[in-house]
Amino acid sequence: MSKIGLADWRAVHSWASDARACRFQTWGPNSEAQTRAFVTDAVDAWAHTPQQRFSYAARVEGDVVGMGELHVRSRGQRQGEITYVVHPQVWGQGLGTAIANELLTRGFEELDLHRIYATCDPRNRGSARVLVKIGMTWEGRLRHTALIRDGWRDSEMFSIVEDEWRAATRPGI
Repeated sequence: MSKIGLADWRAVHSWASDARACRFQTWGPNSEAQTRAFVTDAVDAWAHTPQQRFSYAARVEGDVVGMGELHVRSRGQRQGEITYVVHPQVWGQGLGTAIANELLTRGFEELDLHRIYATCDPRNRGSARVLVKIGMTWEGRLRHTALIRDGWRDSEMFSIVEDEWRAATRPGI
């Protein structure tokens, strides 16, 4: 993964405008202007000090096919949140898992976070599978956390703490 760039907006728009990709999200389907504004904000976030939002483009053979974001929610408590999206054309190929794993590595190794969490709509079984695959623990369901196109959405909460992540990535150490 690499930092998202302004030139990536068209590739991002290819899924941000797709109803399948944003089915369980508060955003989308996006207009071109909405996608350009989102990518501009994501690029601009790299310049903030201290940086709270890290946006990465996932590329396959140079093409942007997904993205991941790591949000530092509390520096004092060393907590962050990950989000990711993968173009529907490449669903089922392990890219969501690869993006999420990379975000965990950056959060624990580069940012010295203690706890990283993620949420997903209970109907989004693919995303829940990704979170379990990367070692996160299901913590429960938060009710009515987001208003989306078909009404209020609950959120499944998953997390992993640094000791669990280190034990899983470095067994025997």
